Amino acid sequence: MLYNLKIMNIIYNLLQFVHYTVCAGLILVVLLQAGKSGGMAGIFGGGGSDQIFNAPSGMAFIKKLTVAMACIFMFTSLVLTKVSTNMSMMSVVNQLSNIPISAPYSPQEPIEPIEME
Repeated sequence: MLYNLKIMNIIYNLLQFVHYTVCAGLILVVLLQAGKSGGMAGIFGGGGSDQIFNAPSGMAFIKKLTVAMACIFMFTSLVLTKVSTNMSMMSVVNQLSNIPISAPYSPQEPIEPIEME
């Protein structure tokens, strides 16, 4: 049991490293992509509409890299969730049941209403 827990912990840490690396790489790749500069006008035939249909060959690699990194990001997100559930990692909400809760305050003497004149 302890051996399996160590292996799962190593796998979890490795997946976290891959996840964080892909996340940082995905941010960089998205920032490196050139904008369309035409905005919504490009859809209706304004400036830059030729970029929608004719992508330069250099940008095709960056777009494929973005798609690949996004898929890896989604995959590692799902696997990390599953592995952390199998490792019985406790959530903060689960730890709330261990906190002692006292009874609400009740005064010893009843409070009498104050009469206003």
